[in-house]
Amino acid sequence: MYKKFTLPLTDEVLKDLKAGDNLLLTGVIYTARDAAHKRMVEALDHGKSLPFDIKGATIYYMSPTPARPGRIIGSAGPTTSGRMDAYAPRLIAEGLKGMIGKGSRSKAVKDAMVKHKAVYLGAIGGAGAIMSKSIKGVEIIAYEELGAGAISRLEVENFPVTVVNDIYGGDLYEEGKAKYQVKAS
Repeated sequence: MYKKFTLPLTDEVLKDLKAGDNLLLTGVIYTARDAAHKRMVEALDHGKSLPFDIKGATIYYMSPTPARPGRIIGSAGPTTSGRMDAYAPRLIAEGLKGMIGKGSRSKAVKDAMVKHKAVYLGAIGGAGAIMSKSIKGVEIIAYEELGAGAISRLEVENFPVTVVNDIYGGDLYEEGKAKYQVKAS
């Protein structure tokens, strides 16, 4: 069963989410990968503003493929989230509430999510063509010279994700391993 949410994420919404919950997101999410994350943290370090309001925002770690004729975006699958781990705690401290990607997160990122109330959401790797059907609008808003790594603003409708890390320290990957671990006799 999926829980439907309209973005942006708030502390009130996050308090009811637990690792393992399946969500359908509608609203605005931003795309950014490691090069864009590096630039955003450098901007903050120099007292500059970010290309979008980070407070309550959700970032999707992906880079779209070129759109086929008649489509607004190509395949839109997640990339490995660990590449953003060096930058994520700073952005979470600035108000980032959601991150979407694949793979586990570092202890520093998980600690920042608990401290500042943010969640990590898993998207299905290898299903980028299916994921793109939930994207209703796309606009490059910053760092266009990064090509597919530019920051884009996506309008999504019923975008499917699963809560991997919640604000309480729950970790779906760790829970899954523990559940199926063979116990020595």
